[in-house]
Amino acid sequence: MTAVGRDATRPADPIIWPPGKKSAATLGFDMDDESVVLTANPENRTRLSVMSHQAYGAVTGMPRILSMLERHDLRATFFCPGYTAERYPELLRRVVDEGHEVAHHGYLHEAVQGMSEKQEADVLDRGLDALERVAGIRPVGYRAPMWETTYATARLLLDRGFLYDSSLMDSDVPYELAERPGEDARSIVEIPVSWSLDDWEQYAYLPEVFGSGLIEDPAKSLSMWTSELTESRAAGTCFALTAHPFLSGRLGRVRALEDLIEIMTGWDDVWVTTAAEIAAHTRSLSLVPRVFPQPEI
Repeated sequence: MTAVGRDATRPADPIIWPPGKKSAATLGFDMDDESVVLTANPENRTRLSVMSHQAYGAVTGMPRILSMLERHDLRATFFCPGYTAERYPELLRRVVDEGHEVAHHGYLHEAVQGMSEKQEADVLDRGLDALERVAGIRPVGYRAPMWETTYATARLLLDRGFLYDSSLMDSDVPYELAERPGEDARSIVEIPVSWSLDDWEQYAYLPEVFGSGLIEDPAKSLSMWTSELTESRAAGTCFALTAHPFLSGRLGRVRALEDLIEIMTGWDDVWVTTAAEIAAHTRSLSLVPRVFPQPEI
């Protein structure tokens, strides 16, 4: 996220987790709903079946997921586009009232590729305004729609008081990411993600919008994610799952997700918490920040 700097190939520092914990896990739910198909093509708003497919997340999947989290006394992080907040204000207020973290996820799930820095900043501000107006919150976390960031993103987030980003994929432990080279540079906490820990790759199917895709058996997803969780615990890393309520809120899939939760909460040495708490802990360790140099060609 910066133009030049120290060697980005230096591995992220190992994390010392809180006492009694050998690894961490966080559940992230991206509340994309209609926003993701409207940003792909605004004319999708005229397609009722497409809209209903996406609304499943807010109308049916979210209540089911929130009830599941309550049964397990777990707090999760909900990455919410500003448009979703405005379209489903009572739902977002329920998320806040039930003690979960709400983080920023764009306004209309815009990918910033090709945007100017000002356009990217405007999207951040529009999303912040919506979350504050609807739920009275100022989020500390950000996840880029489609995990698309730029070399200006870290600075733009820091200018707006964000603590962490969760969009990059170069590590499986959190680390400090510097906005630019120099000893006086600010840094933001990065909580890395992975396509392999995203339910989109397992379940997303909406012809002419998402492409043909695949509809995988939830048992396959559970097996894959359990394997990764098991190895994360052994290696002392951070397991960051990304799920979408319009996908994982379906009955068989939410059952697989609950099976995964029962596994992770069955291990006393896995710290299952929000992304914000993991970021705050990472910040407390005073790690040496990393800098990503932009390749020159």
